[in-house]
Amino acid sequence: MIKPFVLLSKRMIIFLYRALIRNRWVISGKKLIAGIFRYLILSAGLLWRLENDRDYSGRKKIIMRGKQVSGRAMLVLCLASFLAGSLFCASRMTWTTQPSSDPNKEAHQFPIISNQLKKLEASVKQDCDHKRKLVEGKSEDDIMGEVTKTHQAIQSLDKTISRLETELAAARANQRLDGQVKLDGASNKASPPKQKAFVVIGINTAFSSKKRRKTVRETWMPKGDELKKLEKEKGIVIRFVIGQSATPGGMLDRAIEAEEAEHKDFLRLNHVEGYHELSTKTRLYFSTAISIWDADFYVKVDDDVHVNLGMVVIALASHRSKPRIYIGCMKSGPVLFHKGVKYHEPEYWKFGEEGNKYFRHATGQIYAISKDLAAYISINLPILHRYANEDVSLGAWLIGLEVEHVDDRSMCCGTPTECERRAEAGNVCVASFDWKCSGICDSVERMKDVHNLCGEGNGAVWNIDL
Repeated sequence: MIKPFVLLSKRMIIFLYRALIRNRWVISGKKLIAGIFRYLILSAGLLWRLENDRDYSGRKKIIMRGKQVSGRAMLVLCLASFLAGSLFCASRMTWTTQPSSDPNKEAHQFPIISNQLKKLEASVKQDCDHKRKLVEGKSEDDIMGEVTKTHQAIQSLDKTISRLETELAAARANQRLDGQVKLDGASNKASPPKQKAFVVIGINTAFSSKKRRKTVRETWMPKGDELKKLEKEKGIVIRFVIGQSATPGGMLDRAIEAEEAEHKDFLRLNHVEGYHELSTKTRLYFSTAISIWDADFYVKVDDDVHVNLGMVVIALASHRSKPRIYIGCMKSGPVLFHKGVKYHEPEYWKFGEEGNKYFRHATGQIYAISKDLAAYISINLPILHRYANEDVSLGAWLIGLEVEHVDDRSMCCGTPTECERRAEAGNVCVASFDWKCSGICDSVERMKDVHNLCGEGNGAVWNIDL
């Protein structure tokens, strides 16, 4: 009978301990020992009674006033004794989920529960004190200033990440192009490194525009050794941009090759020239230029527009630190849906109802884009849609991007009145042309006059420090 009582006692003690921990009873160690002690006294008394009531035959029998007591009844009696002892000290127990406020009682609580509660209390208090110190002593303006600075820092980081992603994509595209060249067998040597430049200015020209090119060389565009010096010292690259004729190696191509041998100022494109192919030519110009020169900006200008190179550099330099810049005279003209008119748009229905206007885009006489936008055009060359007008096409390629549109009205001064007036006031225009002619009217005859009236002076570009 002794072993069952011992096992029962152990199990009841374990059960009581687990119940206290899981249900968070807070009971002092002395009270717990007192209850267990009472239970052991009762059990010991019962065992002594059983040992003294053996019969002479050696069999253990429980005799109570002449009647045997079954083992099941004995078990119930033990449990009742234990519960009686527990109820005796129940009045001294505390049922709570919070630590006692009395510091003398805390020392007698279970150490695991007490330590966890203390840590939680200290952590909450420390966090509240930290937040209170941050807010105290600062006005609402100071707090808003901190929020604004954080917002600006996030925007700056976003621009930097976007620029790096664009440069990475451009580098990958160039590697693919280099690999394609090697596969085609055009070159077995490693491609030369890109030439560093500040701006590449591509002058859009045609086979029939030899006289226009001559007047440009005689006015605002340096030639010969000065052109090379400008490129080397100032990082300003200027080239006439032209494709191929419909009959490769024919008379038109040979004429351009002879002119190139004399002046060395052409950029030839793998493209068949044609007025209705200007959007394709624009795509290829940016793609070809960025594969040769690593410039901050890329400019496209027509060969019947007067340009002040010094003012171009100043205008672009003010945006040098910004990513994704699109600069020009922004306009939003009507979508011409009538067939036979100049600048007719065959896909007019894409722009909504008849009479609608185009989205904002730079006028086609002259505009500039930053390096990351030129890289974007180069990478996505095959899937960029071409509209009938190349300035609309460029605007469409950029309209859905995070691009800053800069409306610079000094890039579209009228001739001769507006540009002359501004030159006299010391506010020289970047570019000048006649709106009614989409360039300088009779530019072969009038380019020199416009240069004399509206030009910045031949030495202006050399005095600019980049």
